[in-house]
Amino acid sequence: MGGSGGGGGAGGGGDISFIIMMAVVFAIFYFLMIRPQQQKQKEIKKMRESLTHGDMVATLGGIHGKVTALTDSIVTLEVAEKVRIKVSRECIGTVTQKAT
Repeated sequence: MGGSGGGGGAGGGGDISFIIMMAVVFAIFYFLMIRPQQQKQKEIKKMRESLTHGDMVATLGGIHGKVTALTDSIVTLEVAEKVRIKVSRECIGTVTQKAT
């Protein structure tokens, strides 16, 4: 009557190869995407911590100015003569020119 036998024990080696393949894929993602992003975040944090009076900076919103005052979380920028704005330290995108 039914000629098909149970083959339920087959496929044990496939599980191990799947786990190894997933580990390799994770390693590739880590070294090509995650690790470089973490290093870039560290560089940005270091740049923001090393801001000094007189640095020329650009904010993430595209505003360029000269650092005139600093606190732990606020940076005061002079964007024109006698025109100053306060921005969050996290909004500083790049230092365009270091103070001499």
